[in-house]
Amino acid sequence: MSERHPIIAITGSSGAGTSTVTRTFSNIFRRENVRAAIIEGDSFHRYDRKEMKLRQAEAESTGNKNFSHFGPDNNLFGELESLFQTYAETGQGRARKYLHNADEAAPYQQEPGTFTPWENLEQETDILFYEGLHGAVQTEEHNIAKHPDLLIGVVPVINLEWIQKLWRDKHQRGYSTEAVTDTILRRMPDYVNYICPQFAHTHVNFQRVPMVDTSNPFISRDIPSADESMVVIRFANPKGIDFQYLLNMIGDSFMSRANTVVVPGGKMELAMQLIFTPFVWRMMERRKRALIAH
Repeated sequence: MSERHPIIAITGSSGAGTSTVTRTFSNIFRRENVRAAIIEGDSFHRYDRKEMKLRQAEAESTGNKNFSHFGPDNNLFGELESLFQTYAETGQGRARKYLHNADEAAPYQQEPGTFTPWENLEQETDILFYEGLHGAVQTEEHNIAKHPDLLIGVVPVINLEWIQKLWRDKHQRGYSTEAVTDTILRRMPDYVNYICPQFAHTHVNFQRVPMVDTSNPFISRDIPSADESMVVIRFANPKGIDFQYLLNMIGDSFMSRANTVVVPGGKMELAMQLIFTPFVWRMMERRKRALIAH
């Protein structure tokens, strides 16, 4: 953690909806004139798309049916932890981009599914913002969770998470239901061992809960809408959180526990704005004082 060079990390599984949180923070950063270095977790995968397919085929030929992007063997945990530590100390670091599709790859004249070269972060940023799978991961060798000043988990209930992944991979990436199901099953051990434990280390968790039947996600025709959902917001440390203000500002919300607010799904982004804008204010004020003192 660092007062001069703060870090915000959003962590969540594939299909969890972390992009919603990223969009909210982008709006906060723009409105509050905060310069953020944006880091995508996919850029810390170990292998590009082609090599990952080859490695997976090799693993399956030896009987390993659980080779996945979720575990430590296929990610650069050391490089990610080094980035967080270096940025917290100096405001600098090195990163790259993963080019998901043709539109992202075209400016770099590279193929989709490849990485750009490692480069230094831009100079004079106010904050490091990470969105990905492993912002709060801990292993015997690495403790990435200890570095961010604000850790946010995005965790839909599991059936909804699967529905979101199935819809995205089928409609946007052209995969079959069977192929996506195989991916979910292959990732399950790493999901249990490396994704779920992170949410015990996050400062705030957002869990979307559908209010419609999702008992068989593999036959669902669409994703439950925001208006068909509630969002459970859990604070690890509720000290300083003005719950009465949140309840007054967000209609039809209530507290289910002393550290937990439940809001309508359609009010999730409003809730994030109300909750995280003061966090960013405090970070920037501490940064300003620390830079003056230094």
